[in-house]
Amino acid sequence: MIWSEVKYHPERAKSYLGSPSLVRLPDGALLATHDYYGLRGCPKNHEGEESLTSVYRSEDDGVSWVNVNHIMNCYWSSLFVHGGSVYILGTSQQYGSVVIRRSDDGGFTWTHPADAASGLLFRGGPYRDPPNYHCAPVPVVHHEGRIYKAFEDCNPQVWGIGFQACVISAPAESNLLDAANWTMSNKMPFDPAWLPSAWGENTIPGWREGNVVVAPDGELWNLLTFEANPMPQEKAARIKIHDQGRRISFDPESGFIDFPGSKAKFTVRRDPETGVYLSIVNPLVDLEVLHSLAAHSELNTGHRSKHPYRQRNVVALTASEDLWNWRIVTQLMADDSGLEPKESILLTGFQYVDWQFDGDDLIYLARTAYRGTRNFHDANRIVFRVLKDFRALL
Repeated sequence: MIWSEVKYHPERAKSYLGSPSLVRLPDGALLATHDYYGLRGCPKNHEGEESLTSVYRSEDDGVSWVNVNHIMNCYWSSLFVHGGSVYILGTSQQYGSVVIRRSDDGGFTWTHPADAASGLLFRGGPYRDPPNYHCAPVPVVHHEGRIYKAFEDCNPQVWGIGFQACVISAPAESNLLDAANWTMSNKMPFDPAWLPSAWGENTIPGWREGNVVVAPDGELWNLLTFEANPMPQEKAARIKIHDQGRRISFDPESGFIDFPGSKAKFTVRRDPETGVYLSIVNPLVDLEVLHSLAAHSELNTGHRSKHPYRQRNVVALTASEDLWNWRIVTQLMADDSGLEPKESILLTGFQYVDWQFDGDDLIYLARTAYRGTRNFHDANRIVFRVLKDFRALL
């Protein structure tokens, strides 16, 4: 497979690479970020939490990358360009505060969110005391004069089932570093009673890593990753956003849609030329192998123990004309290491893809576990790729 490597991290470091985010800057350079995770080797802050992000620039359209800075207390964050500057919006650490930073020099230096006037938007609790804010590198959306991004509050702090969905927003022309300009919606936990009986008996259901998306009729929605155990169906959840982001609601009768790749973080954006919605996802393409793996609990350890129906060794481009009905367009990445199908699913992952429109092309980053990793989840690479002339595929 052909890619350029933004970062390789040796497995002996026992620290892994996560949360890739990518933008094209006004000066023409590409900017990429990622963070680090892992219990034993990952850099941690004063509360013992994962919290470090690294910043890279490419001056040659992604052929080569230079590490230009590191940002402490910056995690799970999204890059976006606004008003000629680049911002990074996410949390201060794993389950931290909501914070935003701005760079006016193309990512070399950044503001510091010391207080509510300088980027500390919503304060989290100490260590794992609520609020425990969570998010992912998902789109920051401009709509009718406001900026929106989805978050979650993990309360109680139990991964998966503890996530309460919410949305934050601010006037687009306001000072985005000033917390007084930002609004947070109500927080919505997932109720297991919402699970349709037709899906069978499932445990630990939960949503996370929401995408704010503008539907064709102009309505705002939060489209979320959804998992339950041992559920093989690929379903995303949709939450309605009301009153300029002040309120959200969920209708269990219409709140689930078929969505290939819904079991891992995805990014949804709408093509400004065709109006087609696109996502780059990890669909479940080897269900028979997954059924076999699910039947052997000894193979489902670590990150597969609670959710055995995970497959991240294949990446596909998906599309929808109406936001609700999705189809797979083409395969973009697949494991070429020569592993047998079961071993490939267990050991290889191209995941948490962040991507952008770039003229006639799509550019994307993937958190990659490939050749040498201990499992599909613990990534040792961040890789950059280009899909040329993507509209010809639609």
